[in-house]
Amino acid sequence: MSAEFPPELQTFLTGRKLLQNEIPFPQKLITLHEKNGYISSTPGITTQKCERCGNTATHLFAKFPCAKCQKECTYCRNCIMMGRVSTCTPLYQWTGPAPTIKIEESPLQWDGTLSPGQRTASEKVQSAIQTKSELLVWAVCGAGKTEILFEGVNEALKQNMRVCIATPRTDVVLELAPRLQKVFPTIQVAALYGGSEDRHLFSPLTIATTHQLFRFYEAFDVIIVDEVDAFPYTYDHTLQWAVKKSAKSSAAKIYLTATPNEKWQLECKTGKRPFITIPARFHRYSLPVPTFTWCGNWKKSFEKGIIPAPIEKWTKERIQRGKQALIFLPNIKLMEKTAPYFRKLHPNIESVHAEDPNRKAKVERMRKKETQILLTTTILERGVTFPNIDVAVVGAEDGIFTEAALVQISGRVGRSSQHPTGNITFFHHGRTRAMNKAYNHIIQMNKEAKERGLIDV
Repeated sequence: MSAEFPPELQTFLTGRKLLQNEIPFPQKLITLHEKNGYISSTPGITTQKCERCGNTATHLFAKFPCAKCQKECTYCRNCIMMGRVSTCTPLYQWTGPAPTIKIEESPLQWDGTLSPGQRTASEKVQSAIQTKSELLVWAVCGAGKTEILFEGVNEALKQNMRVCIATPRTDVVLELAPRLQKVFPTIQVAALYGGSEDRHLFSPLTIATTHQLFRFYEAFDVIIVDEVDAFPYTYDHTLQWAVKKSAKSSAAKIYLTATPNEKWQLECKTGKRPFITIPARFHRYSLPVPTFTWCGNWKKSFEKGIIPAPIEKWTKERIQRGKQALIFLPNIKLMEKTAPYFRKLHPNIESVHAEDPNRKAKVERMRKKETQILLTTTILERGVTFPNIDVAVVGAEDGIFTEAALVQISGRVGRSSQHPTGNITFFHHGRTRAMNKAYNHIIQMNKEAKERGLIDV
């Protein structure tokens, strides 16, 4: 086989659809193996559809005078950040013999134990992988969703399957990849995100942002989507299409979330969607229930350079006790305006948002307890864990704070078995339906956990 084509080319292109400039092999070699039937190509744009991202929205296509074909070409603006796909730029994929994955022994090396709720979910995940079916794991924040995947992933790897764990956010990839590498030390785990050094790696276990799946095609035997309700995945149909096309037609599909949307919740209740719930955290403590605190017209107060009294009091209490805290604000503009006001209370208060170039370093400082209070947008509503924090939401009635966002934000509190409790406060100028639904969601999960004997406190 290696005499017929370079095995590096085979492993690089298998399960991918890529532009020529993304393939680190000469065009002459690609053309040769296309003639031999090992590589095929498709136009990047076909009848107003992008074959990479699945975009069909007319306003997201544009035309340009193309130097390559000397005609006016159409290109896709939806995925332009990954390189221009146009009518005359083909996408190449491997159609020759598939590379073999050989894993002789069980690669899982983990000596932890699962809670009763985790054990039931773990068995369901294994069953879904074995039967190549779909499953929704509806688990509260801090239930230990990653740990329930271990046995299922292990079984898939032993059967020489390719597994992908996809998530909408880079932060989650950066947190998951080292955890999976630790428990599967003999497997080279690929972590894929914008600028990742693993983008050329062929691995049986891949952790990727959903955006990176635009480059894959029928690659995975098992696809697990973490935080399936998170922005932008839940609103972007092209990302959902990317997940679908990256999986083989017979692939097992596992979805993880603490906050399924209303449609999925209804499908669960009516028996139309297979699911398993984990209503309790692994440490068997109840979920912290939010406190609603009226703080007046907080927008006017901040405009005057004043922190509303209830928010200031809450913040000072944490400072005096030396307790770490996250304070969520509805947008970057407000956060940047108010950060100096908060720093007057204590110099060790930082702020972070999605476009912050120092975002990773600031989150790491918080993890190391070098920062006491971190102001943040919803970028930290999920995917990060700080063991002993309190949380405040400023302007909880703002539209950005949906039911799912508020449940996830509340889930930042009490995640550690050493510190299973904490304070979550919604500061508001009037209650909203989303606030009430988030509160009731948490109450209902605690009730179900108690009824099933899954919590002690």
